[in-house]
Formats: sequence, structure tokens, C-alpha cells
Amino acid sequence: MSDAVAHEEQREDKAYDAQLTRRLLEYVRPYRLQIVAAILLLMAGAAVGMAGPFLTAIAIDRAIPAGDVEQLTLLAALFFASLLASFLFEYLQTLLTTWIGQRVMNDLRMEIFRHLQRLSLRYFDRNPVGRLMTRVTNDVETLNELFSSGVVTVFGDVFTVVFIIVAMFLLDWRLALVTMVVLPFVFVAAFVFRGLIRESSWEIRIKLARINAFLQERLTGIRVVQLFGKEKETLDRFHVINREHLDVNLRTITYYALFFPIIEVLTAVATALILWYGGLNILEGTMTVGLVAAFLQYAGRFFRPIQDLSEKYNLLQGAVASSERIFRLLDTTPAIVDVPAPLPMPQPTRGEIEFRDVWFHYGDEAEPVETPATMVGDTPTVDGWVLRGVSFRIAPGERVAVVGATGSGKSTIINLLMRFYEPQRGEILFDGVPIREVATGELRDRIGLVLQDVFLFSEDVRSNIALGRGEITMERVRDAARRVGADVFIERLPAGFDQALGERGTSISVGERQLVSFARALAFDPAVLVLDEATSSVDSELEAKIDEALKVLMLGRTTLVVAHRLSTVQGADQILVLHKGEIRERGTHAELLRIGGLYSRLHELQFVRDGDAEDRLTA
Repeated sequence: MSDAVAHEEQREDKAYDAQLTRRLLEYVRPYRLQIVAAILLLMAGAAVGMAGPFLTAIAIDRAIPAGDVEQLTLLAALFFASLLASFLFEYLQTLLTTWIGQRVMNDLRMEIFRHLQRLSLRYFDRNPVGRLMTRVTNDVETLNELFSSGVVTVFGDVFTVVFIIVAMFLLDWRLALVTMVVLPFVFVAAFVFRGLIRESSWEIRIKLARINAFLQERLTGIRVVQLFGKEKETLDRFHVINREHLDVNLRTITYYALFFPIIEVLTAVATALILWYGGLNILEGTMTVGLVAAFLQYAGRFFRPIQDLSEKYNLLQGAVASSERIFRLLDTTPAIVDVPAPLPMPQPTRGEIEFRDVWFHYGDEAEPVETPATMVGDTPTVDGWVLRGVSFRIAPGERVAVVGATGSGKSTIINLLMRFYEPQRGEILFDGVPIREVATGELRDRIGLVLQDVFLFSEDVRSNIALGRGEITMERVRDAARRVGADVFIERLPAGFDQALGERGTSISVGERQLVSFARALAFDPAVLVLDEATSSVDSELEAKIDEALKVLMLGRTTLVVAHRLSTVQGADQILVLHKGEIRERGTHAELLRIGGLYSRLHELQFVRDGDAEDRLTA
């Protein structure tokens, strides 16, 4: 288990944390008037609920023995009115507290999602998406339960208990003490139940997070699962994870199944004691039947809120753990942040790019590590550095290609230029301005990026090209699609530009998805084009069409091309050859071939040997 996962699954034994509580209350502050109204409704409902037993006692002790039909009718009407008022207060209170909980949940989810979009790629490299989804869904839902049926209703339970105790002592202190005899046993049962539920509830949250993480990963990679026939192994693993979740839930149900009957038994014992003691006093003539009947009703209502308070404690425990994980996420400082007063981007944009002695690795520290850093993407060198002293300049309108073996650091250059990561040393300049000093949004607006792994949203073609930008009109979308040759296949779709592409664009081919991504980049009219293996998944005919379009589109634009296939970079103004994070060679295609170095060997591997093999096959 990784450190991140281990930290995520650390058990939190605190049932109350003042600092967390204060932070949670900040989300309730905008709805404080509604909360006050809900508490007043709870108090009113609890007070009205006390009238029933008192009216019963009067009816039994006075109206019925006296044969006073008018008084009995009045008492019955008042009793019915108290029930109706209690129903109305509870309805309004439930409606109001649920509304508060939903509003708080909506605000919190929006803040979490807003924060997630600001976090750097480094954070997502180390945190499974399924676990982050659990933060946004299940943990927020737990807090919703706290606000809608926890915090406010606790006041109602407390008020009910206090009102009942006061009413019982006002009626008869002796029967009140008899009723309280079983309270110590109730508190012991609640204390034991609280500990058991706290343990199992913590395990349920962990198991659920594992299920979400497993499902997200396996369903995203379902093609690989099916391709290699891993359905049974995947199902077996999911069975183990799902069974663990089931076992913990069943254990929790067992605890509830024990606790509630215990409270019911203790309530019955209290009822029996009231009947026994009250009956003896009735026989002696020191108590009335109505008084005992009233105490029997109060006793039935007395233990219900105590039982609810025990459940609320469990809810509070879960909320503390959920809020701690949520605030841990919200407290994560984005690795990429704009300076307080960012410099304006030069106008007009020229598209000059310069790397000055850039060093980078995927660890957290500024110094190299002894062992390779854990990362996603390029493979680091033995000392942990992915890029080591990289320096180059791309003039405005120039086409520069970066080539090298897998793991040499090519994609990392793009990640740093787009400011997805920050270099540990050196600086990167755009039009002479360090990109650390400008607003990240402005920088990325000037760069059009086309990745090898194209990501399309489950929306229509037009939305995937325009990405919701109002200034990108339909005419501009069609023009971008036409210039890259995507309009041919788009017009063949049943709904054309309004055709939904499905999740990740799976309804069209890989090459067609890349054409859509080309159109997306060009619709934004960037000053700089960055192509990361952009033609690696298209056939030769389609690649030729793209190359023709790019020749026109690159005029007046700075272009940075990252490629494995050297056929796509031969016309570049400058080619940079990366090897183990360092630029070993630079020059044009012809110049690098004359040198006879790394580029020449790469060229030989891709063209000469392939040609020899083709000759042998032809022969």
C-alpha cells in the first residue's frame, strides 16, 4: 500500500473536533436564519408533544369519573389539536432541515470540484480518481445527513428529553425517579454500541472507497480486461473487495439489531417498574390511575430521543471522519499557482519559446533523489532527473521537433511548457517573459495542444471542438474541421456536428478522434501549436492529409512537434535529439544525418532496417 493510500485510510478515533466543527459551521452560516427557524420549530414540537400525556391524566382522573362529557370532549379535541400541531411542526422542521442539508451539500460539492480543477497533475498522478469521487459523493453525502438529520435534530432530542424530565418531576417526583432507574443501563448500552459502530463505520468508508477506485479503474480499462481475457480474475478481485464491504455492513446491522431491542427491553422494564410502583400506590390511594397512565406515555417517549442521540453520535463520528478527508483535500495547496500580480502577456503574441537550463524530476524536493522518482509519463534517469540542463530557443514562426527514445523526456518538455508541472531549476520563457510570472490561463490560451492520447467528452462534435467557448462560433468550428480534413467524416455522421460521440469519443475511430482534436486546437487560433505524437495513430493516407493541412496552418505560428516517427519531423527548421534528459544533438534533418550520431542511428532503425525487411519480404 502506497503512502498516499495508507494516509488516506488512517483511522480517526476522535468523535468531535472543535476545529473541524468550526469549519463545518462556516458552510451553515449563510443559512443561519433557516437554522434558527428549524430549532424553534423543534422546540415548539417538543413542547406540544408534552400535552398529550397531561391531557390523558386529566381525562382519566377528572372527566371520566365525573361523567363530564363536555370536558372529556374538550380534552379529546385538545389532544387531537396537539397531535395535529406536532405533525405540522415536524413536517416544517423536516422540510427546512433537509433543505439546509441539500444547500450545504451543493455548496460543498461545488467548492471541492472547483478546487480539484485547480490542483496540478502531480496530485492526480498520486491519487486514484475513484477515491476522489468518493470525496465528492459519499463523504459529502455523510455531511448532508449530519446537517439535515443530525445537528439540528439533536436539539429536538435534547429539548424532548428535558421537557419530559421536567414534566415527570412536576407530576410526581417518586415515579420520575422510578423511571430513571434504568438510565444507567441505557447509557452503558449506548456507550458500548457507540464504540462498535465507530469501528465498523470507519471500515465501511474505507471499503467503499476501495470499491469506487477499483470500479473506476477497471471500467475505464475494460478494453484491456476483455482483450486479455481477464474477466474472471477481475471478477474474483471485485468479489473479494465487495465481500469485505458486505461483511462490514452485515456486522454493523448486527450491532443495530442488538442495540435497538436492548433499548426496547429497557423501556419495557421502565414501564413495568412504573406499573408496579404506581399500582401499589394506587392500591394505597396515594396515586391516581391518570397519573400512572401519563407516566407510561412519558416513559415511552423518554427513551426514544436517547436512542436517537446514540445514533446521532455515530453520525457525528462519520461526519468528523468525512469532513477531515474533505478538508484534507481542500487544504491541498495547488502546486501550480499564479503569482499575486502576474505580468501581462506581450501584445501582439509572437510565439517565442525559450528553455534556460531546465532541470526537472517528478519528486517533491528540489534536489535529485538517489532512486528514480515515482511518476507517470517519461522514465527518469538513475539519479531521478527527467530533464537535465535543457536549453533551447524556438523563434517565432519556427517549426522545432523533439525526438528521442522512449523515456528521454520529450513529453515532459510539453508538460513544463503548458505549466502542468514546475521545473526544480531553470526557467521557461514565452515571448521573453518567464511563464511563472504570467497568469496560467493566459499562457494556455496562446498554446494549442494536441496529445497522442486524445480525450473527447461524451458530447456532440461541436461541443468537443468549441469546448463551451462562446466566441467560437459554428462557422469557426466548421472552418477548423474543414482545414484539417475532419469535415469529411463529420458530415457522414447521422447528426453531423450535432452527433454525440459517447464517452471518450468511442463511437468514432482513433484517427477520427485525432482529427477532432486537431480541429479543437485550431478553432482556438493559438499562437503556438504543440503536437505530441499527433499523427501516431492514423494511417499513411490520413497522415498525408494532416501534413498538408499543417503546412498551411503552421504559417506564422510557432510549432513544437514531439514524435517517435521521424517521417513527421524531417521538414522541421530544427530538430532536438533528447537522450536521458539531455539535448545531445540539434540541427536540421540533413545536418543530423551528416553527423552520424544518435539521430542517424534512430533514422537507420526506423527507415533503413524497415526498408531491408521490406526488400526481403518482396524477394
